[in-house]
Amino acid sequence: MLIRALFFLLLSPALLAGGQQYKIQVRASKIDPKVKSYPKIGFVLKDGKGKPQDIQNASVDTAVAPKGQLAIWLMAPKQELFDRLNSYGIHAIQVHYARQWFSKCCQQRPVSEHCRGNMRLEAATGEDHSDEADIAVRDSIKGRALSFVKYLDKEHPEGNWGQFLNKNKTDLDWEKVILTGASHGSTTASRLAKHTKVARVVAFCGPRDQYQAWQGLPSRTPANRFFGFSHVKDMGWEEFHYQRSWEMLGLHKFGPIVDVDKTNAPYGNTRRLVTDFDVNNDANHAHSSVTPGSRSFKGPNGRFMHEEVWRYLFTHPVEAVGKPVPSTNAAKKIKPQKVK
Repeated sequence: MLIRALFFLLLSPALLAGGQQYKIQVRASKIDPKVKSYPKIGFVLKDGKGKPQDIQNASVDTAVAPKGQLAIWLMAPKQELFDRLNSYGIHAIQVHYARQWFSKCCQQRPVSEHCRGNMRLEAATGEDHSDEADIAVRDSIKGRALSFVKYLDKEHPEGNWGQFLNKNKTDLDWEKVILTGASHGSTTASRLAKHTKVARVVAFCGPRDQYQAWQGLPSRTPANRFFGFSHVKDMGWEEFHYQRSWEMLGLHKFGPIVDVDKTNAPYGNTRRLVTDFDVNNDANHAHSSVTPGSRSFKGPNGRFMHEEVWRYLFTHPVEAVGKPVPSTNAAKKIKPQKVK
């Protein structure tokens, strides 16, 4: 079958078992010609040199028994992660969404406690949550994810993408969706999950949003469905921002913070995982070390040491929880915001 898009596919060894891994790539503006740029917040279809910025990615391995869940990755493409998700039987897509706004919006000093949270929700839903930007539904995370899955359903039936649409194909079946991301992406994933009930949230090096209050708002996604994984040399950890968000989300009710390098899976069924492997005190290295890639923790033979952690984050039964522990009042450890 010829797929009418910019895509490619690679065959995995599982082809011998009658299936294969498909890696699909297509521009959001190819799927929906009505999508547009928002230059004031840096959310554009092309950069100043005409290079496409709206390329989106999808991946599925039809040789693996399907889990019936769709992971939506928020951040730059991460095929190393998609390979693992596919091996768990999870479909995966990465959508182009507004995230460059962080250095342009909500720059007031002090910023209101809901400004960034509202802006994230505007970017995620296209609903009128923020005065900082006016993002159309079709250009939101929800809008672009829906149009992408509808496209995949039509152009790539082998992947059975239609299972993630509602009966009328007017929206995704969000309770089959895993929202996941790193840094800014993990924070936006968590904010969207407060608004929309999803199957699970996997937050790498996050969520953060210091001084914001959305983490403590009522949540449509139950708190036991949130999972976090960070490095303790990450600046967000050393300044207590991740701990603050985790406690405001209520994750301490499901177990203590667990060092995965000293504890075996299932890590006491906790939702709060950390690593302390040597990064030479490099906060940037630490920040990008918790997702599979060149900066991940590796053994002498080059083997990734956090394979079981990643599997746990995405597949551990959400009903299995650890014993609650007291709050550490992490929010009180954050230094007061400077006012200019």
